[in-house]
Amino acid sequence: MNQTRTPRTVLLAGASGVLGRHIARALTTAGHRVVPLGRGPENAVRADLLDRAGLLRAVDGLAVDTVVHAATALRKPPMRHGDMAATDALRIQGTANLLDAARATGARRFVAESMIFGYGYGDHGDRVLHEDTDVFGPKGSTRSLEQHIGAMRTKEAMAFSAVGMDGIALRFGLLYGEGGTDALLPMLRRRSLPLPEDHGRVLPWVELPDAGWAVVAAVERGRSGQAYNIADDEPIGFGGHVRAVAEAFGLPRPMTVPLGLLRPMSYAYAAMSTSMRVSNAKARDELGWAPTHRGSVAGLRSLAAATRRAA
Repeated sequence: MNQTRTPRTVLLAGASGVLGRHIARALTTAGHRVVPLGRGPENAVRADLLDRAGLLRAVDGLAVDTVVHAATALRKPPMRHGDMAATDALRIQGTANLLDAARATGARRFVAESMIFGYGYGDHGDRVLHEDTDVFGPKGSTRSLEQHIGAMRTKEAMAFSAVGMDGIALRFGLLYGEGGTDALLPMLRRRSLPLPEDHGRVLPWVELPDAGWAVVAAVERGRSGQAYNIADDEPIGFGGHVRAVAEAFGLPRPMTVPLGLLRPMSYAYAAMSTSMRVSNAKARDELGWAPTHRGSVAGLRSLAAATRRAA
């Protein structure tokens, strides 16, 4: 991370979000200038990605090298399919509008936040998924799942096909770390977060600071039209991850319930029913990116230790 860099001006959509703050910190540390874009007063460019005319007015006269799309409408973990509707809209209409804004600013690089659930919800078995050999965006098995997967499929396709733009997608594992894991702690203290046993199901994870540095790598070295899996080396089930949070922070072990009891929480049920392994070899080879910790259990222990030191 100490290599010589060409400083760039980066318009960062979603800069005030949990992931966005880590991206902004990493870009700034790397010597790049960040122009935050969002609806709140803390943003240098205030606009709603779903308001094309307002967005274009907001970027009028602005010149940037790169645009990063990390905007989300989520403020807490989604429980039901309807909780994803606004984020699905940002992935489709928001991406189209942001690409128009990127052209207006003269940007030549567009980095899109994507995620591993775009490979499809459900059990993928023990096969390790790769960016260049496995289908991203297969048709969802239900109407609701197709809405989510279709939005991820469309977001990547628009980034890759944008004329005059180097489009890159980062397929993040589930995010944890400073600003993300914090939301689980009150629920664990109250034992109000029931979890199913994983029964062999695993999911890819990535720590938020590592995700921020992956964006830096994509801004600097990502190949046009390419997607990269950004995940650590040791996938772990959702229940196992949250139990590791409780252990690392010295909190009560969450209650265990049958997975079927979570069906009313339709999106959470779909996510927790999924089992998936992805390779991060392409990100290592082409971006020079690697996770700080092999898995989230070690990462959570490090996070808890740092939290105690700061207290």
